Amino acid sequence: MTRIALIHALSHSVAPINAAFARDWPEAQLMNLLDDSLSADLARGGRGLDEAMHERFQLLAQYAVDTGAKGILFTCSAFGPCIEAVARRQAGMPVLKPNEAMVAEAAAGTGKLGLIATFQPTLDFMPPEFPAGVELELALAEGALDALNGGDAARHDALIAKQASALRDKGCARIALAQFSMARARVACESAAGLPVLTTVDSAVRALRARLS
Repeated sequence: MTRIALIHALSHSVAPINAAFARDWPEAQLMNLLDDSLSADLARGGRGLDEAMHERFQLLAQYAVDTGAKGILFTCSAFGPCIEAVARRQAGMPVLKPNEAMVAEAAAGTGKLGLIATFQPTLDFMPPEFPAGVELELALAEGALDALNGGDAARHDALIAKQASALRDKGCARIALAQFSMARARVACESAAGLPVLTTVDSAVRALRARLS
């Protein structure tokens, strides 16, 4: 079986991506690597994606390669430059940023795209990854990540869905959920906004399966 390394910076990302693989590519053999200090250190450190942070990503990726992984999927969208550096070093295998496949699918669509995140650094780093032709409207679902951390998944989903409705009212024709931890809110967003909703989770599984099958 094809081993895929899933590297997480948030514990909430683990369940959504494993569920998506179980549904859409059950033959893949998964390994999950979690370092939840990555997001915490980025949020409070004030140093951004410095050399030390880059080295941490290289070490995680090399560990995955050494265990026999044939592909790597990072699941936290605030670390794009670090992941790109890993992809350059591991050029012989697919190394995907969490949002890479979703961005490609979004670029193939039409109409203004509403991009929702629950973690501010994601909105700081992610927009430049979209092609110039994709019109973006950004929204931060404030309090949603805190709700999820506190065990209130329903409030998490409701706060994201509220932003989806607001983005519809601003002229967005479709919605994208920027983080793997947000995939659980897709149905709530579709119901609230009446718009198609892309998730990084579903897009990533489709892309990896196409490249490795």
